[in-house]
Amino acid sequence: MRLGILIEETWDFFQEIYTELSKHHQTSLFKRRELQLPIFRERVNRYMFHSDIQSFMRANDVVFFEWASGLLATGTHFSKRCGIVTRLHRYEMYQWAERINWSVVDRVILVSQAKQREFNMRFPGYAHKSIVVSPSTSLIKFSPRPRRFEGDIGILCHLTPRKRVYELILAFYELTKKRDYLRLHIAGGQDPAYEDYYSTLQYIVRKLGLQDKVIFYGHITETWDWYHRIDIFISNSYSEGLQVAPMEAMASGCYCLAHCWDGADELLPEENLFFTNGELQEKILNYCDILESERQRIREHMRTLAVEKFDINQTKTQIRQILEEVGAISYEKKVNR
Repeated sequence: MRLGILIEETWDFFQEIYTELSKHHQTSLFKRRELQLPIFRERVNRYMFHSDIQSFMRANDVVFFEWASGLLATGTHFSKRCGIVTRLHRYEMYQWAERINWSVVDRVILVSQAKQREFNMRFPGYAHKSIVVSPSTSLIKFSPRPRRFEGDIGILCHLTPRKRVYELILAFYELTKKRDYLRLHIAGGQDPAYEDYYSTLQYIVRKLGLQDKVIFYGHITETWDWYHRIDIFISNSYSEGLQVAPMEAMASGCYCLAHCWDGADELLPEENLFFTNGELQEKILNYCDILESERQRIREHMRTLAVEKFDINQTKTQIRQILEEVGAISYEKKVNR
C-alpha cells in the first residue's frame, strides 16, 4: 500500500508508529515547500502548498494525518483522491475541528473515550467514523529500577497554565510543612506563548523559600532516566487527551496521581484521582507513611497497569490495521468505478 504521512507538529507520539508502518508499507512524508521571494511570496507559497498537497494525496492510496490540524483542514477541501485517516489528540478539537471537512475523512482516531464522546457530540453526523486508540509508551525504554523511597515528587509537561504547575507548587509548599524531606522536580520546556508563566513559577518558588526543595530541569530528551529520580508522579492538568507522561511514569514504577480531568479515569484507577489540593496532599502523605513493602506493591501495580493498557506494540498494530482497512475499502471503490 502506498501510504502518505502528513505531520508538522511534534513527532513525540508518532516515531515508533511510523517505524512500524514503514516496515509494512511504502511510506512517504509530505514536505512543505516555501520560496523566499521579494514579492508575492505569500500568494506563491500558498499556491505551491495547495498544489503539492493535492499531488501528494493523488500519489498515495491512503494518507494519514498524525494531527487533525492545519494540514488536514487544507487537505479535506479538495476532491477526494485517496483514503484519509487522522488522529485527533486534544488541542485540534478546539482550534481546528470546525475547519475540517469531515465528510471526506474515512476514520478519526481519538485518543480517549472522553474525546470520542466530545467529538461525537460536536459532529454527530460523523460519529460512525470515530474510533478510540489509546496513546501508549515503550515498555522496554520505560521500565522500573530498584529505588529507595526518598520523597521525590515529579511533574513533566510543557509549562503552560493548562498543566497547573503553579497550583502544584502551592500544594507542595503546604506539604513541606508536614514532611520536610519532600522535594518537587519540575521537568518541561517553556512555551514562548507563556513566557510570563515560567517566570512566575520561579518567582513563587523564591517567594515561598523553596529554592532548595524545587528543582527545574527544563526540556528533557531522555526522559526514561529522569523518571528514576521520582517516587510520586503528578498530572495536575485541567484538560488532556490521554496524557502520555503518566503512562511513562507508571511503566517506570512511579506511584501516579492525576487531577480528575475528563478522561483521567481511563488513565488511572479512581483511587489515584483527586479534585482538590487537600485530596492530593492526603494521598501523598498516605503514600509517604505506609510500609516500604506496601509501596513496592503499589509500584508493581502501576507497572502492571501500564503493561496491560499502554503498550506501544498494541497501538502500532491497531493504527496499522485501521489504515489497511481504509486502504482496502479505497481500493475496492477504485476497482468498481
